[in-house]
Amino acid sequence: MKTMGRALAGAVAAWAAFGAATMADARAPAGTWANPSNSVQVRFGPCDRRQDADLMCGTVVWANEKAKADAARGGSSTLVGTRLFTDFEELETGRWAGTVFIPDIGREVKGTITQVDARTLVGEGCLLGRLGCREQRWHRVK
Repeated sequence: MKTMGRALAGAVAAWAAFGAATMADARAPAGTWANPSNSVQVRFGPCDRRQDADLMCGTVVWANEKAKADAARGGSSTLVGTRLFTDFEELETGRWAGTVFIPDIGREVKGTITQVDARTLVGEGCLLGRLGCREQRWHRVK
């Protein structure tokens, strides 16, 4: 009877660990996300540097012609392939902070990303201190 109880306890512990890992994976923003107007898609994943394996970056994988033209006016000749989100470090579960490149104006700002659920990210950034702040809701692309 004791052996069966231990086996059951072990199975429950393994199932709980599996469930926690699965929930963490579902909350990770890795994958492709679209901005609110569906004009740009960014793929999030680990940054390329081995020493910064825990940092997340986001690179444009698709953009419509208007977004490309807006970026060109801001000084970015090639939007697809441009890293918009750099060195995002997880502050707490589901919330990251790093540098955001705004191609329309050719500037970098500090920003945060908060994952609301498996399909929604909220990005926030400000141009000067708390002035010129903007929030965007991104959605996961299938």
